[in-house]
Amino acid sequence: MNLAVQLFQLALSGITIGSIYAMVAIGFNIIYNSTGILNFAQGEFVMLGGMLCVFLHNSLKLPLLPSGVLSVAAVSVIGLLFERLAIHPLRNPSVITLIIITIAASILIKGAAMFIWGKETFVLPSFSGDEPLRLSGATLLPQTLWILGFLALVVTLLTLFFRLTMVGKAMKACSYNRTAAQIVGINVSGMVLLSFTLSALIGGVAGVIVTPMTLVSYDRGSLLGLKGFGTAVCGGLGDMGGAVAAGLIIGLLESFTAGLLSSGYKDAVALVILVMILYFRPAGIFQKRDERRLVGS
Repeated sequence: MNLAVQLFQLALSGITIGSIYAMVAIGFNIIYNSTGILNFAQGEFVMLGGMLCVFLHNSLKLPLLPSGVLSVAAVSVIGLLFERLAIHPLRNPSVITLIIITIAASILIKGAAMFIWGKETFVLPSFSGDEPLRLSGATLLPQTLWILGFLALVVTLLTLFFRLTMVGKAMKACSYNRTAAQIVGINVSGMVLLSFTLSALIGGVAGVIVTPMTLVSYDRGSLLGLKGFGTAVCGGLGDMGGAVAAGLIIGLLESFTAGLLSSGYKDAVALVILVMILYFRPAGIFQKRDERRLVGS
């Protein structure tokens, strides 16, 4: 394989990896845009989506499509219950308290997954087979197209939802000023519930579509959540387009680092970038320092 083909192959791999990170980051942004807090259980929602789909398809022998739909629905319900049982009962909690609760939920979900499914690594069959596509000497797995397609669909729908619908605008208003939102008649509690449910749904979708490529285990969500958080921060918290761009940048850097240097440095790339962004540009590389939280801006 000559250098040009090798670089192209690494670029394709980086785009795939970056799209996965972007999906996780979008889950962070949904809750941030309606509550102003960060849900560090988002990676576990992704893990649960993959694990439940594997269980339904491999153990219960359901077809792949119904398994995926049921898995996403189940994860959405888990997100809804998490908000109702752990977030809603609190009265005027601080942001730190809410973040600690999400971290505790992450640990609890991971422990429950290990208890139920063990420490094994599981796999799902690809949606469109495993025959690779040939592009200028490089290969592309069909599952990558599903990942890219779902990412584009999710970003488009969420951008339209937050910009054009009254519910989406109400969710954003809740993050800016809860008291003012309540005064004008917005059901803040309902908006928070919707944000957690929607975020869990996106996580479940991500888990189902990436498992055929990345495999899944009880502890896979922690690293995905960390990298998704780094992606969200780099793109600007609350910015869907920024999350996609930052995800692709981080994915490409990881891929080129693993391919040209050493795979041992791959996981450190997102963390190094996160530290640099937090130090030099805490509002994100695509936002001005004085810019408010905007979706798709």
